[in-house]
Amino acid sequence: MINDPSDLRRMDIQDLRHVCSDIRDHLIDTVARTGGHLGAGLGTVELAVALHYVFQTPQDKIIWDVGHQAYPHKILTGRKDRMHTIRQYGGLSGFLKRNESPYDVFGAGHATTSISAALGIAAARDFDGDDYKVLAVIGDGAMTGGLAYEAMNNCGLLKKNVIVVLNDNNMSIAPNVWAISNHFNELIASPTYNRFRANVWDLAGKFDQIGDRFRKIAARLEGGIKSVLTPGMLFEALGFRYFGPINGHNVVTLVNIFKEVQDWTGPILVHVITQKGKGYEPAERDGMNLHGVTPFDKITGKAPAKSGGTASYTSVFADALVDIVHGNPKVVGITAAMSTGTGLDKLQQEVPEKYFDVGIAEPHAVTFAAGMATEGYIPVAAIYSTFLQRAFDQIIHDVAIQDLHVVFALDRGGLVGADGPTHHGAYDLSYLRLIPKMVIMAPSDEQELRDMLYTAVQYNGPVALRYPRGNAIGLRLRTTFEELSIGKGEMRRDGEDIAILAVGNMVQNALTAADLLANSDINAAVFNMRFIKPLDTELLEAVAQRFKYILTIEDNSVMGGFGSGVAEFLSTLHGPQPFLRLHGLPDEFIEHGTQEELHRSLNLDPLGIARTAGEMLGVQLTATVEHPA
Repeated sequence: MINDPSDLRRMDIQDLRHVCSDIRDHLIDTVARTGGHLGAGLGTVELAVALHYVFQTPQDKIIWDVGHQAYPHKILTGRKDRMHTIRQYGGLSGFLKRNESPYDVFGAGHATTSISAALGIAAARDFDGDDYKVLAVIGDGAMTGGLAYEAMNNCGLLKKNVIVVLNDNNMSIAPNVWAISNHFNELIASPTYNRFRANVWDLAGKFDQIGDRFRKIAARLEGGIKSVLTPGMLFEALGFRYFGPINGHNVVTLVNIFKEVQDWTGPILVHVITQKGKGYEPAERDGMNLHGVTPFDKITGKAPAKSGGTASYTSVFADALVDIVHGNPKVVGITAAMSTGTGLDKLQQEVPEKYFDVGIAEPHAVTFAAGMATEGYIPVAAIYSTFLQRAFDQIIHDVAIQDLHVVFALDRGGLVGADGPTHHGAYDLSYLRLIPKMVIMAPSDEQELRDMLYTAVQYNGPVALRYPRGNAIGLRLRTTFEELSIGKGEMRRDGEDIAILAVGNMVQNALTAADLLANSDINAAVFNMRFIKPLDTELLEAVAQRFKYILTIEDNSVMGGFGSGVAEFLSTLHGPQPFLRLHGLPDEFIEHGTQEELHRSLNLDPLGIARTAGEMLGVQLTATVEHPA
């Protein structure tokens, strides 16, 4: 019955419980088939219903922090029939996208952005003389990020009409004090209480010095009650009027609270207690494992068993780091709220005293690592490539300028798949390559990953190790480590017609492409460059003298990436220049889909690389060439 929020608002408030049940069932059914983010959305069903019921969206603007909370919001805002396409190639995004719906006010894939964006929208509203409501929904650990507090401090100073909803699902900052806090909150939000409060304040003002003392006593009494029962004093100190904590799964209570606070002026904070995975027993029992999921059996909550796949790059990194920490007491691991995603949970289990989780605070993680490095420790900061972008200044100012030995382990380098443009590690080679003193390496397989991590720990200075999401190629690993020569590549296949220079996981695609080219009598040499910075200039000079055609391959933005570095070096050589083509990610944001679909669409799969090389040579590949399985 509900195709947009206006349909919802025509319903009786008592029917909203049935709506919540329907949304929860639809969400479980959908994600069980497609995979995606489950636990956070199950926790925000009642919250999404109450917000769209009370506020006149899309005229009133709701800014969700991190889109994985917002699946119920998507269902309510005209996308319920397309939820089966979520995170699929050409389908709905798993996050918020302004070009997907007018109800998606502000795009979000990274955490802690909502309050800043809401304040900016409120400031623009006031310039224009409009009177719509602006709300920010933040939670699921996002309050561990410093940007949220910077925004709240500015809210308190500007005193704009903004409502912040703190979705506290016990991964955030406050205790769960349901019954008492609900009663207390209903009291302080009620018109009777607020009229009484205003009358007492006005009356006290008529009694000169006695009145001033009386006002101070009343304020202390009210503040004392709040500080005993709630964490509200922190928010009130930042300039917010605080309401909460509130039971976030009582939709009628939420509706009543939002109706009460919607016309209050100034910054308002509504603190809502929710349970991650609410209403689905497997997710309630294990909210973290059912946070982001592959397709699963909705009865048991378990994904089908995988048959004999190879280890992931993340797992190989995690095992290597544990081995290195056991052998070197100065090595520590640091993560920014992604212990499982980066594999550092293995270090936490085996050597917990050498493990640090700093929360969703990547800039702090980098400077924290720099501080440890000044005292002779070797921090390995394991942070997703796309998340490390948030700490660009700290990498330069706190690590590189001081030439400190911090190892950056960049998981999810390159195209990550279904999470889309906010999560593709598409720019790390570019933004790190421009930093003086930075060493950057990328392994072509899991054995190189182990050896590169060991090399990075042995090196003395800033160093970045970048590797992809997904399974490695299945090599049998040595138990020992080999220290690699910094800035030295290797030839993996000889040939005479064209040189293909590749880095990271593109090396395997280049080798397969060379096999395809051989079917058309093109002999391609393939080089595993290993290091993006410093480049192997001796090898490059030899390649430039020997080959007329050079093709660089990377799953990073072509602008400023590995290929750009090759072009910069070749431009310094005297004599005839080889014909050079840079092949990688174009100057655009790449949408979501599987890694295979995206590589194919960008000609970064083996067949696409082979065709690109053939074009350079003016040769059309034979019709018998088929895309490898």
